[in-house]
Amino acid sequence: MTRFGYTLMTEQSGPKQLVEYAVSAERLGFDFEVSSDHYSPWLAAQGHAPNAWTLLGAVAQATERVELFTYVTCPTVRYHPAVVAQQAATLQILADGRFTLGVGSGENLNEHVVGQGWPTIKRRQDMLREAVQIIRELFTGELVDWKGDYFEVDSARLWDVPEVPVAIAAAVSGERSVETFSPLVDHLIAVEPDKELVDGWHAARKGTGLPGDSRIVGQIPICWDTDEAAAVARAHEQFRWFAGGWSVNADLPTTAGFAGATQFVREEDVASSIPCGPDLDAIVEAVRKYWEAGFTDIALVQVGDEGQDRFLDQAAAPLLDKLRKAAG
Repeated sequence: MTRFGYTLMTEQSGPKQLVEYAVSAERLGFDFEVSSDHYSPWLAAQGHAPNAWTLLGAVAQATERVELFTYVTCPTVRYHPAVVAQQAATLQILADGRFTLGVGSGENLNEHVVGQGWPTIKRRQDMLREAVQIIRELFTGELVDWKGDYFEVDSARLWDVPEVPVAIAAAVSGERSVETFSPLVDHLIAVEPDKELVDGWHAARKGTGLPGDSRIVGQIPICWDTDEAAAVARAHEQFRWFAGGWSVNADLPTTAGFAGATQFVREEDVASSIPCGPDLDAIVEAVRKYWEAGFTDIALVQVGDEGQDRFLDQAAAPLLDKLRKAAG
């Protein structure tokens, strides 16, 4: 059965609002909730970037049932992997076993702030591989010493280890990253409904004798509103960065850079890639591509803080009903 999630979009809402949305989303029946982990919003119009780990700690205490994910944390530049391991273990305890650590190779937008530069994509993936290995070692609760190509760990130990082990999901985008991370992590994260990627992931895990129950977690932006024109305008104002694709988005360093790179993106361009307006069936058809590609978990992003309460009050429950019926 396909699971449907709600996105706590830290770039577009403040921390108190996000906790309120998390509680509402659980009450309405969403299966899981994912939180972005940003130091900056993509565009200044979004206007927020609270700390994801503090937020998820609060959400873990305010909710009871929904699974929680970081979507995603970069454990290589802004955070040392030893710190991420401690954060994840603590959050798993607070969430009573409902947390999955989602990791990725990061974006310049968030990582450059600590003044360590921005590595090439190959180096970022190599750093992420080593970071995952360190995190796994620390999750054992044993004393860890590590001297690798990118990181050092000096006599570190997690003193609070959760009874339920923390699963790790990695964001991957191509054959090389599938080959690298399929043996190291439990689940796949991807942002496009790419069936070849999903099939390649399963084949790679099967080839190394790993369990076949890996979850495939995706995310799709939508902009529901009773007024279609207002929905399109809001999606254009706050989500036109999405048009650049991840190969561009990963390298731009500032909100000003994203504003400049997307200055010629038109409202109709955004509307062609993000379902906007009151038509729930159109949203279902957009999401359908994901479960048909083999995704087991699909998180919705309702664009914009403005109208988020209306989406949750008016559209979320009937939309979930339609999605579950369509997905079977």
